[in-house]
Amino acid sequence: MGHTAVEKLLARHAGQADVVPGEFVSAGVDLLMVNDVSGAHASTIWRAAGFERVWDPERIVAVESHFAPAPHVAAAELIKELRRWVTDQGVRHHFSGAEGGIEHALLPERGFIRPGELVIGGDSHTCTYGALGAFATGVGSTDCAVVAATGRVWLRVPETIKVTLDGRRRPWVTGKDLVLRVLGELGVEGANYQALEYHGEAVASLSVEERLTVANMATEAQAKVAIFPVDAATRAYLAERTDQPWVAVEADADCRYARELTIDVSDLEQQVALPFAPDNVRPLSEALGVRVDQVFIGSCTNARISDLRVAAKVLAGRRVQPGVRCIVIPATNAVYRQALREGLVETFMAAGAIVSTSTCGACFGGHLGVLGADEVCLSTSNRNFPGRMGHTSARVYLASPSVAAATAVRGCIADPSEVADATHEAADEGSAR
Repeated sequence: MGHTAVEKLLARHAGQADVVPGEFVSAGVDLLMVNDVSGAHASTIWRAAGFERVWDPERIVAVESHFAPAPHVAAAELIKELRRWVTDQGVRHHFSGAEGGIEHALLPERGFIRPGELVIGGDSHTCTYGALGAFATGVGSTDCAVVAATGRVWLRVPETIKVTLDGRRRPWVTGKDLVLRVLGELGVEGANYQALEYHGEAVASLSVEERLTVANMATEAQAKVAIFPVDAATRAYLAERTDQPWVAVEADADCRYARELTIDVSDLEQQVALPFAPDNVRPLSEALGVRVDQVFIGSCTNARISDLRVAAKVLAGRRVQPGVRCIVIPATNAVYRQALREGLVETFMAAGAIVSTSTCGACFGGHLGVLGADEVCLSTSNRNFPGRMGHTSARVYLASPSVAAATAVRGCIADPSEVADATHEAADEGSAR
């Protein structure tokens, strides 16, 4: 009997010939990521445990992302503690200020993530990196402290769900729509401590940035990890970002899956997750017309340059509806600078949107976009549980950047193709006159 991709990868890192689901292994870690929340807490735990030196300062990446820039004193203290720890330990890969951004966009962008590697992160959306063929999973601060000290992690080998996305996508349908449909099928507990292994024609058609979006939301199904096959698109992406060697893994043809899920996306509409769960998914046509107070285009799910380009395409020559706040937060400062060069920031600002510094703040209700009581937000982020972006009575809808931009223009959940077509028709009529 063969093995799945994650089984083969974990066996390699545990130094074993093979592993089976349910088995516990001690595995060597290639990279540890901590942020200003998990890293600050991990350093305190690490010190209290009596550790004196980290196992390898070159294999730790620290990113100031969640509370950067600090919105209050408590956040400033977390950042201060993280900076003290990484300076003391000689951690060179420390990203803050103009070099920072959202970790799950930043690490792939900077070439830290490679196929076949085992990556542990102090954030639940570390599973994002599986888009590049890595086993990447989030852990708590205690586990981060242990990994920082020993370079090893204790894991239970997960069962694997094979997810096959077949067919050709319709216009405007993106990776965000595909993963929302997957969540609608699996449910928020449907992959509890399991791996999602992606296959299919529609998966092969996804750009690497779209794959990062799909892998990002594995944790919304309680999956331990998501993993994509390494293909020409992956190799081209990596060639621009790293010259380090890597060895990919792929599932054996005769491996055993816990479950197989197949979705034909040929007739799939754009998708929207309604409050108050990411699996409360409906076709866009069933959510049209819901009035909003805020639109948020950002987060580790959908704030890369391709996301901003799509949003700008819809907003170009249009205005955000009066009374609606439209907040755009590029994922990293490199993305921000690229958006400036391409004129996207000017497009957003001309439309009446607010463009702000690269941070996780608005996504988790920390700063730069907190919702008040009973407010409604259409967000490109990954979670819409009660209180996620502010007040517990606020309602958050999840969708792609194109739907978000169209919603900002109309002031209610809208179809981007209709917004664009309506504007073009008006322009044509004006020219005819």
